[in-house]
Amino acid sequence: MAEKTKTAAKKTAAKKTTAERKKKLVIVESPTKVGSVKKYLGSTYNIEATMGHLRDLPKSQLGIDFENNFEPKYITIRGKGDVIAKLKKKAKAASAVYLATDPDREGEAISWHLAHILDIDPKSACRITFNEVTKDAVKQAVKEARAIDMDLVDAQQTRRVLDRIVGYQISPLLWKKVKKGLSAGRVQSAVTRMIVDREREIDAFIPREYWSIEAKLTNEKGRLPFIARFHGLSDGKKLAVEDEETAMKITSELKGSEFTVSKITKKETKRRPAPPFTTSTMQQEASRKLNFTTRRTMMAAQQLYEMGFITYMRTDSLRIAAVAQNEARAYIADKFGKEFVPARPKVYKAKKSAQDAHEAIRPTFAANNPEKYKETFKPDQYKLYRLIWQRFIASQMEDAVLDTVAADITTDKYMLKASGSTVKFAGFTTLYVEGRDTEEEKLKKLPALTESQKLKAAAITPEQHFTQPPPRYTEASLVKAMEEEGIGRPSTYAPTIATITARGYVAREKRTLYPTELGYIVTDLMKENFEDIVDLKFTANMEDKIEDVANGSTDWHKVVGDFYGPFEKTLKEAEEKIGNVEIKDEVSDVVCEKCGRLMVYKQGRFGKFLACPGFPECRNTKAITVELGVPCPKCGGKVLVRKSRKGATFYACDNSPECDFISWDEPTNEKCPECGGTLMKKRMYRRGPISYVCFNENCGYTRKPESKSKKKEK
Repeated sequence: MAEKTKTAAKKTAAKKTTAERKKKLVIVESPTKVGSVKKYLGSTYNIEATMGHLRDLPKSQLGIDFENNFEPKYITIRGKGDVIAKLKKKAKAASAVYLATDPDREGEAISWHLAHILDIDPKSACRITFNEVTKDAVKQAVKEARAIDMDLVDAQQTRRVLDRIVGYQISPLLWKKVKKGLSAGRVQSAVTRMIVDREREIDAFIPREYWSIEAKLTNEKGRLPFIARFHGLSDGKKLAVEDEETAMKITSELKGSEFTVSKITKKETKRRPAPPFTTSTMQQEASRKLNFTTRRTMMAAQQLYEMGFITYMRTDSLRIAAVAQNEARAYIADKFGKEFVPARPKVYKAKKSAQDAHEAIRPTFAANNPEKYKETFKPDQYKLYRLIWQRFIASQMEDAVLDTVAADITTDKYMLKASGSTVKFAGFTTLYVEGRDTEEEKLKKLPALTESQKLKAAAITPEQHFTQPPPRYTEASLVKAMEEEGIGRPSTYAPTIATITARGYVAREKRTLYPTELGYIVTDLMKENFEDIVDLKFTANMEDKIEDVANGSTDWHKVVGDFYGPFEKTLKEAEEKIGNVEIKDEVSDVVCEKCGRLMVYKQGRFGKFLACPGFPECRNTKAITVELGVPCPKCGGKVLVRKSRKGATFYACDNSPECDFISWDEPTNEKCPECGGTLMKKRMYRRGPISYVCFNENCGYTRKPESKSKKKEK
């Protein structure tokens, strides 16, 4: 009996092993995709994740073989051994292996590295890509398995090798000549220069005075007031008003004049919707409307893509699949009415340099209204998805139609102009209107006017103005400028901005970016010694050459070789030419308690801190003290706001170590209604709704956040 049981068990195990071997293996990048892809492909597939890159250039050395045509020396990334061992075991047992890393150059390179690790022929039909994590897209991708695109791999290698050469050969020079911890980069240095140049443009700006003159006009009965603006002479010639004397003279003459409507122009104008998002426009709009940083936007977008709600989020294409257009048109007709559906699907053209491998960013299904999934999403996911969904649906809606009226109003000597618009058909604006970096004039309606009609002036108001310097960059306007200049790619916008702020070259003031002293020094040093690296045209031209590699029209070794020859010569000259650069620290009024010197401000990874200038004899450092303004829940002392090593905010008592109060939750001045203890602000997750919890553990009082509906009622 026991023998029979053993035999049966062996047969079952053998069947399982055979079944397992018959399974196909699909390898994705992110573990978030595993469940969805498994669900779509079924039980005959095993799905595994690489958790990102498995091989890369070594961190401890340059990793480029200059004697062997710039071949990169790849090594296994530390900590990836277990993942690789698991993938090898699964691949060996599988009947077929499909590499389904992200559908971009970086993903293509990861698949190529995977093929090397798993001993898969890159020319075999092993590579699959899907622009969206949906059942149809995933199944179709498996049917259309192809060889690894070595042109895309080489384009990624070109960028990686160029960036490594620049970063690993200029950075040590900066450490030696300026200070340790600095870095230079092929893209980051050019972007830092953009911010430095803009700040200098602002500093050098000389404001110019000018005046505007507005007339509040009415009909002869003193009714239907509207505003007309001074334009110039009565013959239509424009006249600039540049000083107070001229403004007052014109104002005086207008006050004694008779006003006549000399010309009325009526026309119907159409306003087209904005195209669906690219990476750049998504980052810009999320900054304007949601106040998201580029990194925060891309994190939420990555999650939405992996959850199957949006198409791939790194793209500069405006192409939309016909099936998606048809879904959107059907949704619009159902929810808004047939009059909101244009006669033909709207098609948008991207600029010539755009890659058309992917679609624009859109929801995977038009019918997936954001409100349906509000409880599924985290706050950032919901806000960004709603923006993407609205933008896409609006892009396929009918144009808005406006009735515009313009009136020329003259006196015997001068002309004023007034204009107004009314919405004839709302079209796409029913759902969505694109944000702007500068304020737009709101639609104003003019009263019914007729030519030759006489008007009266109720008031004439002159106002002084001064021309304004160009504004500082925000993250949104910087991304826009990077795209316009051809600096970087959709995948590099967010990391570049994160790098230059983390290095201390650029700082934030509210939403604007400005260069630090260190940013000025490093940029000037780079301009003087490595002009090409910080030259925007040179950097953009290099992007074009990388594009040529991706298209298969240029060999990547040649691109790197053409760059490295002049660069090597420049590097040697800079080594001899650059002297030691002294950066003077800003002195504070805080006395070092260890040696008595006045401490100085230093820029760290998470902002400024105080350090003793006596380093290395005195190594004293301390955080810049910020008082919260509430009493300590334990001893009544001052509560200080502090930062952890990873940049997270926490709260501690100033009476430490006598008082051991320390908390991630923010204490408030509010008292618990049940026990009189301190109420603490608590979030269940970052940027989540705030609850108020009693500090007294024995109390247990909690006040949950109010719903939006209750707030509106109040």
